[in-house]
Amino acid sequence: MIKGINRLKLIGKNIEDLKTISAYSQDSIVKIKDIVYLKENKIFIVMLSRFMWEDLEKGVFRNYKRIKSVLKFNFIENVLAKNINQQQKNRNLELLAIKSNHNQNNLYDTSLVFSGNNIILLKSEEIDVMLDDQEYFWEVKHFPKHRI
Repeated sequence: MIKGINRLKLIGKNIEDLKTISAYSQDSIVKIKDIVYLKENKIFIVMLSRFMWEDLEKGVFRNYKRIKSVLKFNFIENVLAKNINQQQKNRNLELLAIKSNHNQNNLYDTSLVFSGNNIILLKSEEIDVMLDDQEYFWEVKHFPKHRI
């Protein structure tokens, strides 16, 4: 079941870097209990079960794979959530995209957009994010699909 050692480590320092990290994180599954904001340290961490899009793109006959990854944001001043009940700790969220823009207060608003209109908004003075694969990948049966 557990195979291989293809690990990804990406560091983002600007909005363009964040777009790349968003693409690699798309369709990740996140349990609410695996989302942590360390307010005193200004660190926001999410443990992902990341769909390995980069591996799938290498060949038509490859198997679908996931890998445990950490998504870590530094210098986070504030975190807001929309439509996420933090009491439902074992509920899964599906990450669709990570988007960021510079607001009028000279801060970055970075949104983690999940399916079902669930959103986490991070406010920071700068973009400093890392996506880091943690374990070996495993094969899965299902390919992520979205209704339009």
